[in-house]
Amino acid sequence: MSALALLFPDLALIALGWLLARRAWLPASFWDGAEALVYWVLFPGLLFGSICRASLALDQAAPLVAAAYAALATGVALSYAAPRLLGCDPRQFASAAQCGFRFNSYITLSVAARVGEAPGLALAALIVGFIVPLANMAAVYPLARQGGGSVWKALARNPLVLATVGGLAAQTLGLRMPEPVDATLMRLGQGALALGLLCVGASLRLGGAGPADPILARSARRLAGWLTAAKLVAMPAMAFAAARLLGLDSLSAVIVVLFAAVPTSPAASVLASRMGGDGPFAARLITLSTLTAAVSLPIWIALAQAHWR
Repeated sequence: MSALALLFPDLALIALGWLLARRAWLPASFWDGAEALVYWVLFPGLLFGSICRASLALDQAAPLVAAAYAALATGVALSYAAPRLLGCDPRQFASAAQCGFRFNSYITLSVAARVGEAPGLALAALIVGFIVPLANMAAVYPLARQGGGSVWKALARNPLVLATVGGLAAQTLGLRMPEPVDATLMRLGQGALALGLLCVGASLRLGGAGPADPILARSARRLAGWLTAAKLVAMPAMAFAAARLLGLDSLSAVIVVLFAAVPTSPAASVLASRMGGDGPFAARLITLSTLTAAVSLPIWIALAQAHWR
């Protein structure tokens, strides 16, 4: 099956979410509640269950996680370099820097499950668990410098971090969930992927006016292009190179390239708004990243599958 065919169900759910939200067939309050349900209940259940179920020992996962960290470090370094290289507006940079390295966990896990079934999903869950804390810290830092906020307090309450820590602890202790509990976690995971992708589509913002100042508009376009390239070109390229250097097996290599090539997190605009940044600008970058990834992600997956065939 081609990479585009693998991605079709996920792209279709994103498109359906956008259509449902734009046509107002479901009220805005529904999407707020759905996002909260996915974030606080369904998605943590998916992470915890997938990590508990993984047969890969943590020491075997070290090269995989190292490749993911290399990709993340590349995205962070390029994003943080934007003010010096582009001379962009400080508030816009603080709000949008995260779009150059944060990743959409829903798309990552959904596509990983289709590419590698249960083993692929477990590998992607490990990556998500290890990357979320550092990615969140890197996202909050520019905004904290602009408007204030506690990085550590946010991480301590992050349900994805807590679910990952719990899953890794269960793995380390050799614990296995009773079959009824594991079946419940699997049901939560199934709901998380479908509803999460619908919420991604509902969050897309097509159109909308840019900044009134033409100089600021040009600066914003340069920043948007730079961050989108960092996320969708530089990060997967580094993941590809790191996977080769570290000698990853075929499934691990495809999953880490997939992780690096997915679009940015839809939570970026929420974080920017809550910390006094430019939320609408971050939302436009999320939309740009998601639409661009619809073209670039199948290409990266196909390249990785061809190389590690």
